[in-house]
Amino acid sequence: MSLNRNEKAAVIEDVAAQAAKSQTLALAEYRGLTVENLNKLRVEARAKGVYLHVLKNSLARRAVAGTPFEVATESMVGPLIYGFSEDAVAAAKVIADFAKGNDKLVIKGGAYAGKALDVEGVKALASVPSREVLLSQIAGLLLSPVQRVAAVLAALSVQRGGGDAPAADAPAA
Repeated sequence: MSLNRNEKAAVIEDVAAQAAKSQTLALAEYRGLTVENLNKLRVEARAKGVYLHVLKNSLARRAVAGTPFEVATESMVGPLIYGFSEDAVAAAKVIADFAKGNDKLVIKGGAYAGKALDVEGVKALASVPSREVLLSQIAGLLLSPVQRVAAVLAALSVQRGGGDAPAADAPAA
C-alpha cells in the first residue's frame, strides 16, 4: 500500500523526531522473516525501549538527513528494519541477539556517535554491557578497597587478642 505525500511527510517527521533523541541506529535485513518472528522482535524491542520500524529506504534517508545517523545512508539498501534507541547499546543488542537465534535477520550496519558501523561494529556495540551492569561493576570496584581495609583491620584485631583495636587518637599505655 503506497502512502500519499502527507502520509510520507508524517512518517519522515516521526522518524526524524525519534532520530533526534536517539544515540544509536541499527539496520537489519528482514527478508524471509515470518510475521510471527517479526512480532516477537517488535515486542522485545519495545520492552527495551527501542523504536523499531520497517521503512522505505528513501523515507529513512530523508528522515536522517542532517542528523548524526546520516553516515549510515550507504547501508540503506534492500528491505530493512530500522532500530533507534536512546540507550547507546539497546538497538544493537536487540537486533544482534535476535539475529543469533534467527538466521533470516541479517545485520547490515548502523551508526553511533556520528560514525557509521559495519556488521562487526554493530555486534561489538551489542556486546557492551548495559548501563545498569556498568554502574554495578563500578560500584563493586569502589567497594572493593573498603572491604579489603575492613578485612585487614579485622585480622589485626584478631591478631592482637580479639579485643577492640585502640582508637587512633587514644594515648598508648
